[in-house]
This record gives sequence, structure tokens and C-alpha cells, in this order.
Amino acid sequence: MPRDHRPAKSVRLLLAEDQGMLRGALAMLLGMEPDMEVVAQVGRGDEITPKALEVRPDVALLDIELPGRSGLDAAAELRDEVPECRVLILTTFGRPGYLRRAMEAGAVGFLVKDGPVEELARAIRRVLTGETVIDPALAAAALSAGPSPLTVRERDVLNAAVDGATVADIAGAVHLSESTVRNYLSSAIGKTGTRNRMEAVRAARRQGWL
Repeated sequence: MPRDHRPAKSVRLLLAEDQGMLRGALAMLLGMEPDMEVVAQVGRGDEITPKALEVRPDVALLDIELPGRSGLDAAAELRDEVPECRVLILTTFGRPGYLRRAMEAGAVGFLVKDGPVEELARAIRRVLTGETVIDPALAAAALSAGPSPLTVRERDVLNAAVDGATVADIAGAVHLSESTVRNYLSSAIGKTGTRNRMEAVRAARRQGWL
């Protein structure tokens, strides 16, 4: 069972942010809080779980768009591998679809980066008491937008349809036949109300569905 999330001493934090200057500044500011200690910093998404297994943080602050692996995928892995760690998503991209996916991945907080560090510190303390902390404006937008209309397979083919990838390229990447890929692309284009696959990719990304 996960241990109590109210440590007797300082709160142990793991930071995942690919911009080194921002990561360092955030670590310094949070480290000035009397009840917090930054015990690990990583710049890649695929470094999050190994580092968390090593240092056992109380809270992991994860960006979403990271090299190697997204913060959302890492959040889901932390839920299974380090269940005592509370995950708080801290991102520049306040997209409704990202919020829904973060909650599905087990995150207990979702804040945008432009808030004051004092607000972030309060959010960390709140999630340790069992609360879920979500940026109010983003919560309202997510409720208004509704769930993603895309299936898992439709998301897969859109994710693979980048940088001028052909249908054959996409089929090889997602291990489907070319005719099946065309069907998924056509469905995704219809659901996003766009004219072609690249518009569909851009629209889905704006909503946070990819």
C-alpha cells in the first residue's frame, strides 16, 4: 500500500523539465521552501521512472513534452512502479485533452508554468494531503471541450503521420496494413473536422488529444 503522503521532514521532489535554465531556477526556488527538498532533476522523459525508483520522491513535477518519453506516459508508469509518488503535471501547454489524459494516467495535479512558485508550493502540499489540484481555467475548458473523440488507433496513426510520412511509412510504424491506416486517417480527419492528415494532426495537438 502507498505510504502516507505527509512526510515528517521535508517533501522530497523530483523535477522533470528539458529546459535546463528553467529546471535549475525551479529547483532553487522550491529548495528555498522550508519543508521541501529537490532530490532529483532530469531532462528526459525516459529518465523519470529510473530516477524515481532510485530516490523515491514524495512528489514528481513533470513537464509533458519531453525528449525520450512524454510526461503523461511517465506519469502512468510512475503510478505502477512508484505508487507512493504523487504526480503533478507542470506545463506550458494548458490544453483540455492533456488534462484528461493526465488524470487518466494517475496525476493528481495539473498546473501551467506561468503561475507563481508560491502557488506551486501550495499545490505540492495539497496533493500530499490527498487533494487533486487543477488550474481552474483549464478545468473549465476541459469540461467544455468534452473527451477526445479519437480512438487509440486513430491517435497512433496521427502520431505517426508527421514529417511527410507516407501511408506506407505509417503502416510500418504502427504495424497495420496500408488500407487500415487509410481508414483510420479518414476517420480521424472526419472527427477533427479537417481536410487532410496534417490538419488533423495540428488540430488534435491543439486540443491535447495527441
